[in-house]
Amino acid sequence: QVQLVESGGGLVQPGGSLRLSCAASGITFSIYAMHWYRQAPGKQRELVAAITRSGNTNYVDSVKGRFTISRDNAKNTVYLQMNSLKPGDTAVYYCNAKGPGTYWGQGTQVTVSS
Repeated sequence: QVQLVESGGGLVQPGGSLRLSCAASGITFSIYAMHWYRQAPGKQRELVAAITRSGNTNYVDSVKGRFTISRDNAKNTVYLQMNSLKPGDTAVYYCNAKGPGTYWGQGTQVTVSS
């Protein structure tokens, strides 16, 4: 049974930081490209950050220089370090694995508000 379990969301003030984690089980984590998506109320889900099997990364323009995606294959975990958070970053953040199959986590809420 494949599971992707996100954690680390919460309420943070503008300018603050959060680190999201996504722990994977039931897959050979190292052969999967990993992604973070987000969906704000009334908006479509968008790709925020991606990391390939070899560690190459890509980001949506709106988070470049503020967010960092990383992976620890020994822990089967992908991270999203989010700095200088803005109210516009408020969304449910989802972890996604793409490889021999495609899998999603349940999402974690991030709220940026004063």
